[in-house]
Amino acid sequence: MNEDAVRLWIRRAESDLKTGKDELATTDPATDTICFHMQQCAEKYLKAYLIFHGEEYPRTHDIGFIVNKCASIDPDFDTLNRDGVDSLTKYAVGVRYDEEIFPSLEETERGLQMAVRVKEFVLSKLRAKGFEP
Repeated sequence: MNEDAVRLWIRRAESDLKTGKDELATTDPATDTICFHMQQCAEKYLKAYLIFHGEEYPRTHDIGFIVNKCASIDPDFDTLNRDGVDSLTKYAVGVRYDEEIFPSLEETERGLQMAVRVKEFVLSKLRAKGFEP
Protein backbone atom coordinates (compact mmCIF):
# COMPACT_ATOMS: atom_id res chain seq x y z
CA MET A 1 0.00 0.00 0.00
CA ASN A 2 1.22 3.44 -0.89
CA GLU A 3 -0.06 5.75 1.87
CA ASP A 4 0.95 8.87 -0.07
CA ALA A 5 -1.11 7.75 -3.07
CA VAL A 6 -4.13 7.03 -0.86
CA ARG A 7 -3.86 10.47 0.74
CA LEU A 8 -3.51 12.11 -2.68
CA TRP A 9 -6.71 10.47 -3.95
CA ILE A 10 -8.52 11.52 -0.79
CA ARG A 11 -7.26 15.07 -1.18
CA ARG A 12 -8.50 15.14 -4.78
CA ALA A 13 -11.87 13.76 -3.65
CA GLU A 14 -12.11 16.47 -1.00
CA SER A 15 -11.40 19.13 -3.62
CA ASP A 16 -14.32 17.85 -5.68
CA LEU A 17 -16.55 17.83 -2.62
CA LYS A 18 -15.55 21.37 -1.68
CA THR A 19 -16.11 22.62 -5.22
CA GLY A 20 -19.59 21.12 -5.26
CA LYS A 21 -20.55 22.42 -1.83
CA ASP A 22 -19.24 25.90 -2.58
CA GLU A 23 -21.16 26.07 -5.86
CA LEU A 24 -24.34 24.75 -4.23
CA ALA A 25 -24.20 27.69 -1.81
CA THR A 26 -24.44 30.24 -4.64
CA THR A 27 -27.60 32.03 -5.74
CA ASP A 28 -27.97 30.14 -9.02
CA PRO A 29 -25.94 26.93 -8.65
CA ALA A 30 -24.63 25.13 -11.72
CA THR A 31 -26.26 21.80 -10.89
CA ASP A 32 -24.61 19.91 -13.73
CA THR A 33 -21.16 20.94 -12.51
CA ILE A 34 -21.99 20.09 -8.91
CA CYS A 35 -23.22 16.62 -9.84
CA PHE A 36 -20.11 16.02 -11.95
CA HIS A 37 -17.92 16.85 -8.96
CA MET A 38 -20.01 14.64 -6.66
CA GLN A 39 -19.49 11.70 -9.01
CA GLN A 40 -15.78 12.46 -9.09
CA CYS A 41 -15.64 12.68 -5.29
CA ALA A 42 -17.26 9.26 -4.87
CA GLU A 43 -15.10 7.71 -7.57
CA LYS A 44 -11.87 9.00 -6.02
CA TYR A 45 -12.78 7.83 -2.53
CA LEU A 46 -13.56 4.36 -3.84
CA LYS A 47 -10.33 4.22 -5.81
CA ALA A 48 -8.40 5.36 -2.72
CA TYR A 49 -9.83 2.33 -0.93
CA LEU A 50 -8.67 0.03 -3.71
CA ILE A 51 -5.19 1.58 -3.68
CA PHE A 52 -5.06 1.13 0.09
CA HIS A 53 -5.58 -2.58 -0.48
CA GLY A 54 -2.92 -2.77 -3.18
CA GLU A 55 -5.46 -3.24 -5.94
CA GLU A 56 -5.33 -1.72 -9.38
CA TYR A 57 -8.17 0.70 -9.75
CA PRO A 58 -10.32 0.29 -12.84
CA ARG A 59 -10.11 2.98 -15.52
CA THR A 60 -13.83 3.58 -15.50
CA HIS A 61 -16.24 6.16 -14.13
CA ASP A 62 -18.89 3.50 -13.41
CA ILE A 63 -19.52 3.84 -9.68
CA GLY A 64 -21.43 0.55 -9.46
CA PHE A 65 -18.53 -1.31 -11.07
CA ILE A 66 -16.00 0.29 -8.72
CA VAL A 67 -18.19 -0.44 -5.68
CA ASN A 68 -18.38 -4.08 -6.78
CA LYS A 69 -14.59 -4.21 -7.01
CA CYS A 70 -14.41 -2.83 -3.46
CA ALA A 71 -17.03 -5.38 -2.38
CA SER A 72 -14.71 -8.17 -3.55
CA ILE A 73 -12.42 -6.99 -0.72
CA ASP A 74 -15.15 -6.18 1.80
CA PRO A 75 -18.74 -7.34 1.13
CA ASP A 76 -20.07 -4.45 3.26
CA PHE A 77 -19.57 -2.25 0.19
CA ASP A 78 -22.68 -3.84 -1.32
CA THR A 79 -24.67 -1.51 0.93
CA LEU A 80 -23.48 1.45 -1.16
CA ASN A 81 -25.12 0.04 -4.27
CA ARG A 82 -28.27 -0.74 -2.28
CA ASP A 83 -28.21 2.91 -1.17
CA GLY A 84 -28.16 3.98 -4.83
CA VAL A 85 -24.73 5.58 -5.03
CA ASP A 86 -24.32 4.08 -8.51
CA SER A 87 -26.82 6.73 -9.66
CA LEU A 88 -23.88 9.16 -9.64
CA THR A 89 -22.38 7.41 -12.68
CA LYS A 90 -24.58 9.31 -15.15
CA TYR A 91 -22.90 12.57 -14.13
CA ALA A 92 -19.39 11.41 -15.06
CA VAL A 93 -19.58 11.91 -18.79
CA GLY A 94 -23.16 12.69 -19.70
CA VAL A 95 -23.23 16.16 -18.14
CA ARG A 96 -20.00 17.13 -19.86
CA TYR A 97 -20.33 15.74 -23.36
CA ASP A 98 -23.20 13.48 -24.30
CA GLU A 99 -26.46 14.77 -22.93
CA GLU A 100 -28.23 17.88 -21.84
CA ILE A 101 -28.44 17.01 -18.18
CA PHE A 102 -29.31 19.84 -15.84
CA PRO A 103 -30.32 18.19 -12.57
CA SER A 104 -32.90 19.82 -10.36
CA LEU A 105 -31.75 21.34 -7.09
CA GLU A 106 -33.32 18.39 -5.25
CA GLU A 107 -31.46 15.88 -7.44
CA THR A 108 -28.24 17.84 -6.93
CA GLU A 109 -28.65 17.78 -3.16
CA ARG A 110 -29.23 14.02 -3.36
CA GLY A 111 -26.02 13.70 -5.37
CA LEU A 112 -24.18 15.56 -2.64
CA GLN A 113 -25.66 13.24 -0.02
CA MET A 114 -24.53 10.20 -2.04
CA ALA A 115 -20.97 11.53 -2.32
CA VAL A 116 -20.85 12.23 1.41
CA ARG A 117 -22.22 8.73 2.07
CA VAL A 118 -19.35 7.20 0.05
CA LYS A 119 -16.82 9.45 1.79
CA GLU A 120 -17.99 8.52 5.27
CA PHE A 121 -18.23 4.84 4.42
CA VAL A 122 -14.74 4.63 2.90
CA LEU A 123 -13.14 6.67 5.68
CA SER A 124 -14.73 4.44 8.32
CA LYS A 125 -13.34 1.36 6.55
CA LEU A 126 -9.86 2.90 6.26
CA ARG A 127 -9.86 3.98 9.90
CA ALA A 128 -10.92 0.48 10.95
CA LYS A 129 -7.73 -0.74 9.29
CA GLY A 130 -5.66 1.80 11.25
CA PHE A 131 -5.26 4.33 8.45
CA GLU A 132 -5.85 7.96 9.35
CA PRO A 133 -6.01 10.23 6.32
